Amino acid sequence: MNISSSVTPKQLFDLLLNISPVRPVFIWGAPGIGKSSLVEKFADTVGMPCVSLLGSQLAPEDLIGVPQIIDDCSRFCPPKMIARDEPYCLFLDELNACSQEVQKAFYSLINDRRIGEYHMPKGSIVIGAGNRSTDSAIVKTMSSALINRMLHVQLKTSHREWLEWAAENCIHPYILEYIKMRPDHLFAAPPKTEEPFSTPRSWHILSDSLNEYGENLTPEIVEMLSLGCLSSHHATQFKAFIKQIKNQYKLTAIISGDENWPNKPEDRDVLYFLAQSLRSQLIKELPSTKENVGENNKWLSHRAKALIKDLSQISFEIAQMMVSKNNEDSGLPDWFMVEIVRDLPRLVEKKNE
Repeated sequence: MNISSSVTPKQLFDLLLNISPVRPVFIWGAPGIGKSSLVEKFADTVGMPCVSLLGSQLAPEDLIGVPQIIDDCSRFCPPKMIARDEPYCLFLDELNACSQEVQKAFYSLINDRRIGEYHMPKGSIVIGAGNRSTDSAIVKTMSSALINRMLHVQLKTSHREWLEWAAENCIHPYILEYIKMRPDHLFAAPPKTEEPFSTPRSWHILSDSLNEYGENLTPEIVEMLSLGCLSSHHATQFKAFIKQIKNQYKLTAIISGDENWPNKPEDRDVLYFLAQSLRSQLIKELPSTKENVGENNKWLSHRAKALIKDLSQISFEIAQMMVSKNNEDSGLPDWFMVEIVRDLPRLVEKKNE
């Protein structure tokens, strides 16, 4: 499904409040970004029970029911969990993972809120959700007739909204601090191979795991848990972040000049994490054009060039990676790179060889 615009969880919640009582809504999004939990929260907010059906596990008779002979006539009896007397929210999760036959069974349910002779109680709500074909998930082509029966919206992650939620839901403080520093690591696109990847859900799983270990966390346990939940690059960075906390290295202190880059061989992972964190901060705080550079920007860029020079003396490779373009972010501003080329030509020449 190609949808040019997308919404944050808060925007989607507002949309559901306004649209879903009158029209079915279908939520598209990658696995693990919170589609299911948002619908459950919505149902709770409007005071309705939420009945969830998993499309990938349904057969047509799970919706239509089985025929019974009543007064010499056959009549299909829908399952008890659907055939309710009071209004409810029906959540059709992984709707685009079900077979074409099951999709057909949904037509009248989605369009008319009816299955056979059973009509959903007035005020009931129908919400669908599914992953995209680009997410390496189990999906099937959704028929045009089914697509045309719903309003479609694409959900995106918002680190600010997730941090607000996380602060109220006992997410481990290490994770809160890490995502504040590296918001770009909250979500990673699903890989083509079978391996863990970072999503709000996987960070939640990691948080529960860290909380269970409590004070018994060791670097080896942190590494094992992180690699079991997150993208490998993010897991490595998270482990270095915790090591950095325990070693009392602070990026703010390094930028201000109160501390130096860690230069011990055993702290090379921390050095890489701090360098990438500085890169992330520069991308976030430095304007894209030099005309918009203020006094604070001038100081930060001047200090950053000095730090990159010092970094190259400790690890030329890490300094090189810090100024290189990659697929995870937009890269350092062009005007800043021009100054790097001017002041540190060897670093950039080496990078471009």
